[in-house]
Amino acid sequence: MKSSQPTGPVAPADATPPAAPLTRSDVLGIGALAARFGLAPHVLRHWESVGLLHPGRDAAGRRRYGADDLSRVAMILIAKRAGLGLDAIRSLSTSVDRAARRETLRPAAEELRSGIAAAQASLRLIEGRLNCEHEDVTRCPEYRRLVAEEIDSPTPAHRSARNDNSPATPPG
Repeated sequence: MKSSQPTGPVAPADATPPAAPLTRSDVLGIGALAARFGLAPHVLRHWESVGLLHPGRDAAGRRRYGADDLSRVAMILIAKRAGLGLDAIRSLSTSVDRAARRETLRPAAEELRSGIAAAQASLRLIEGRLNCEHEDVTRCPEYRRLVAEEIDSPTPAHRSARNDNSPATPPG
């Protein structure tokens, strides 16, 4: 007997259907390309001004984006989500040299590792407070240990590892 249950994920009734893939002959204007990625058109203009995009132009001088541009915008967004800045993205997109690529990516990888370690430490702190059985959290041995650690290590590097935006020492 066949089940009436769906066999795969079902999109909500109000879901927007995915955009059709561009063919080599398709071109988009700046507004359409920006909308496709949820960006403002000025973002694409900025990326062009820093050398990340090179759209063609029609007879009236309007930007025209094809399938290659669509792929490049997707690559830029992926790289930005990975924490890369526009300079690094430009360097990666123009270099075919493996050593240069490694030189560009190594600091980004280390920054991500540091951020992950800081996020894991923050999660442990929050989970510890959630699970603490002391009525007064200041009586918790783990809380006291963390406070003592903070007092003993008020270096700028320590603070930035915690993602604290306050200065290590008061200005003045």
